[in-house]
Amino acid sequence: MTIRGVRARDVRVLGVVGVLAGLLAGCGIRATQVPTDFGPAPSMVPCELSVTDLATQATPSGIPVEVFLLCSGALVRVNRSVQVTEGADETQRRDVVAQSLLDALAGDPSDAEDEAGYRTAVPTGLTVTGPRPADPVDTLRLSTPPDALPQYALAQIVCTFADSAAAGDNGSVVLGSTSADTLRRYDCTAEVQSNPGSGTPPSTEVGVS
Repeated sequence: MTIRGVRARDVRVLGVVGVLAGLLAGCGIRATQVPTDFGPAPSMVPCELSVTDLATQATPSGIPVEVFLLCSGALVRVNRSVQVTEGADETQRRDVVAQSLLDALAGDPSDAEDEAGYRTAVPTGLTVTGPRPADPVDTLRLSTPPDALPQYALAQIVCTFADSAAAGDNGSVVLGSTSADTLRRYDCTAEVQSNPGSGTPPSTEVGVS
């Protein structure tokens, strides 16, 4: 008698559980036996800026440019602008743009960018000059030797310069230092952009006349 009573009760309990599971499934919710807590929803999708944030970054004057910041282990383009004095010749404009790009890379990301996970590895205080008389015309010389820069910082600089009017239009840039004669042409490849920490950007030595 007791055994039969237990079985009948079990059947009734299972029936109720089955009904509840069916109701939950009908609402698109999977039934679970344990409570779950995934924490609060993220305030912003990583590496994505809203239209409002992008509009806030825009400036009423200056030349629009793009620089590469770090986000989620990759290089991501962000908008910036640089000021160039009217009447400057092509060489002066190129030098000013190159220095402005460096300054933008070394600056702190905006509040919106910081919240979305953007970072930079480029140290402050870097300066850049144009080619010496014997250098290729698209050479840029840094105050710190390229091979002495942090790996992520060099990737940011290479891709930012290679994607700008400061260098040629072939996806590469010739870099050297102000304290050495050697030059190398660095390429901003898809691998460098997707995985800047995998190694030094590919490069080839450039002869100086």
